[in-house]
This record gives sequence, C-alpha cells and structure tokens, in this order.
Amino acid sequence: MTTIGFIRHGVTAWNKEGREQGNTDIPLDEEGIEMAERVADRMEQEEWDVIYTSPLIRARRTAEIIAERLPSAEFRIDKRLVEVGGGVAEGTTELERLEKWGASWKELDLGFEPEDVTFSRGMSFIERVKQVHSGSRVLVVSHGDLIGRLIHALVPDGEFLKDVDNASVTIIELQESENLCHLYNCTKHLEGEKV
Repeated sequence: MTTIGFIRHGVTAWNKEGREQGNTDIPLDEEGIEMAERVADRMEQEEWDVIYTSPLIRARRTAEIIAERLPSAEFRIDKRLVEVGGGVAEGTTELERLEKWGASWKELDLGFEPEDVTFSRGMSFIERVKQVHSGSRVLVVSHGDLIGRLIHALVPDGEFLKDVDNASVTIIELQESENLCHLYNCTKHLEGEKV
C-alpha cells in the first residue's frame, strides 16, 4: 500500500491576479514562501519517505522548504509534474481572455495541453511511484490543475467540489481495488498566527 500526499505550491503574484500560469515559471511571492513554511511545519510532524516535485520554481521552492524539515526523505524532480500547459493564454486574466478572444475563448485552439497528454504523463508518474515506492509514503509537490486531474483519476467516485487551494494537502492511499482519499484540500496549517 502506497500513500501519496499531494501538496499544491504556495501562492504567487499571478495566482492573486488570476493569471493563467501553466508552464510559465513564476516564483512564490512572500506570502507563498510563508505558506510553504507552514505546510513544512505540518509535514515535519509526519513520516514521509520521498518528495517529488515539479521543476517549475513555485513548486520546487515549496518542496525545498518542506525537504529542509524532512532531511531523511529522498528529493526528486520529475518533469511529468509540471502544470498543464496554458498555450497563448498563459499570463492572461479571464477578463483579458474575454477581451482578446471573446466569450467562447475556451472553445478556441489556444495551444492548451491536450487532456489526454496531461492524463498520460500524470498517470505515468503515478504508475512509476507504485513500482518504485511500493509501501512508501510519497509527497508530491505540484500544481492545481494537474493535482486536481490526478485526484479525479485516482478516486473517480470522490466528491471533490472545489479546486485544490495553494499549499493544501490531499492524502490518497493507493490500493489494489479502490484508492481511498483520507484527506482532501486541507489547509488547517494555514489558519491562525504562525508561532
């Protein structure tokens, strides 16, 4: 039985502005670093064997902050964990997309990464984790769209009504018959004052 803890990276300036990030390499802002430190405080209280991260700086920096608290965990970068590519929409807000391409912009070919490609690379990563880290506890630091799609693929009958928040934790237990989601989009570590 392998356990995967999905962590979305801390917040960025583009998150706050509602800009499509995709594969654009936007760093954490000051609040994002604080969020990463808080999730690291939480993970430090738990046992994790390995940390995988997207190579994009916002996820990688979040993972590095966590790794500082988990020195015995292996640290690996995997390009399959990058965010879903946003094509020419990257860097734009919803309002800018409406102004530029109109109300039906989602129906246009703007170069978004095809869903089957996203699914294939994401599930390829999951299968590799199952092979290499069977019985282990694996942290995966990645991006909102990709994490959301992986969660829905792993637990298709789950009722996940909202997108995953920045610096949230979701824990899924991979089993032979049916995967179990023990925790979804938890951000309790971000509440209150940091001590």
